[in-house]
Amino acid sequence: MGHEYDSVIIGSGPNGLAAAITLAKAGQKVLVVEKYHSPGGGVRSEAGTLPGVVHDLCSAIYPMAVCSPFFESLSLESYGVGWIDPEIPLAHPFDDGSAAVMNQSLEETVAQFSTGDARSYRRIFEPLLESGDNLFRDLLAPPKFPSDPIAAIRFGMTVLPSAKWISRTRFSGEEARALFAGNAAHSVLPLDRPLTTGAIGIMLMLACHRKGWPIVKGGAGVITDALVKCLEHHGGVIKCDWEVTSLDELPSATNYLFDTGPQALAAIAGDRLPRSFCDRLNRYRYGPGVFKIDYTLSGPVPWKAQACRKAGTVHIGGTFDEIAAAEKAPWLGQTSEKPFVLTAQPSLFDSSRAPSGQHTFWAYCHVPANSTVDMTAAIERQIERFAPGFRDTILSRQTRNCAEFQSYNPNFVGGDVIGGVTDWRQLLTRPVARLKPHTTPADDIFLCSASTPPGGGVHGMCGYWAAQEVLNSR
Repeated sequence: MGHEYDSVIIGSGPNGLAAAITLAKAGQKVLVVEKYHSPGGGVRSEAGTLPGVVHDLCSAIYPMAVCSPFFESLSLESYGVGWIDPEIPLAHPFDDGSAAVMNQSLEETVAQFSTGDARSYRRIFEPLLESGDNLFRDLLAPPKFPSDPIAAIRFGMTVLPSAKWISRTRFSGEEARALFAGNAAHSVLPLDRPLTTGAIGIMLMLACHRKGWPIVKGGAGVITDALVKCLEHHGGVIKCDWEVTSLDELPSATNYLFDTGPQALAAIAGDRLPRSFCDRLNRYRYGPGVFKIDYTLSGPVPWKAQACRKAGTVHIGGTFDEIAAAEKAPWLGQTSEKPFVLTAQPSLFDSSRAPSGQHTFWAYCHVPANSTVDMTAAIERQIERFAPGFRDTILSRQTRNCAEFQSYNPNFVGGDVIGGVTDWRQLLTRPVARLKPHTTPADDIFLCSASTPPGGGVHGMCGYWAAQEVLNSR
């Protein structure tokens, strides 16, 4: 007796949609089910604080999307995605009114540094840029023998130490140190942790020097709309407002793919999986959460540093040591009085985000998992520190704490928006130590979320690789 579908995907984040598209393109009959009223996971935009304003609910800047081999293969532009490159991808302000900047041009970036730091920066990035395409294909894949072993070894040797060690030994000036620290802080780990803090920082900077840190015209949801159009073009179906609690409630299928966290997989499909495997899934580790604010402003943020007024992303944290202290605090169960704040200002470059004369502004900081502490005052103190008069521009704000993030998207366990701790142990064994990490002991059940390789980020590669395992299992 045949099945109703070849594959059913639970969850419609970019990885779930990537898996669905890959399978649909291979000729499978595919269904995607989604708890929320619209698809997208962490890639959604909605009207928010005031009429006519579009806020990106989670992700807003897309360096990994434009570096993704899978997204590139889809030609998302043909489905309506318009990438916008800010004049300056990233700025990092200091108290004296200056700012370090990260431009797409390597030469423009190093021009701001001292001779020694410029030389060190080039030594890190020039060789990696020469192998950029091959290197990203290997970095955005499960652990395997690399397609470009020399580039992979060069990258590995560069990032093996911690972000703190790289900063202290490679750079002497605060501009380069702080710029690197802000990128490494995307790991959501203390900056003295080896391997992954350096790797994530350098990978994000490398992505910028390859293809920039773009925003999307019209908001993050345009990416999801494009993925849905692509899926439907290949015959796939999406059904929203469907919260799955058991496999028994789903249509019969040859395969089930979970764009969920490991613990949700155990809860939904546990009766089909060995108890020992479920126990391992339930021991999967999540890290700190986030506290986020979406603003509508009466004008641009009044940054002291002119470079910040031209940047799509602004990292607020001051010196390397300040950022390191702020990022360590959540791991000690503490909220920082001077948090490292990640901000985006898309309406500077996309007039469709707000009515004329208004602007959208997006800001968040890392906090202990499950924290309900209101970080509004701390975040705004940090912004005011580098943009005096910021509070006077606020027309409206909308906040979201860890619990609210998890309620919005169950994959954000405890407010963790990157799919789990990215230290070296879990990065190499996510979700559990297994030769084929997207598979399970049940031949028809697979995991395709950011809790699988290659990990967090909007690139769709977790879903793509899970779909390859499905196709290879036939």
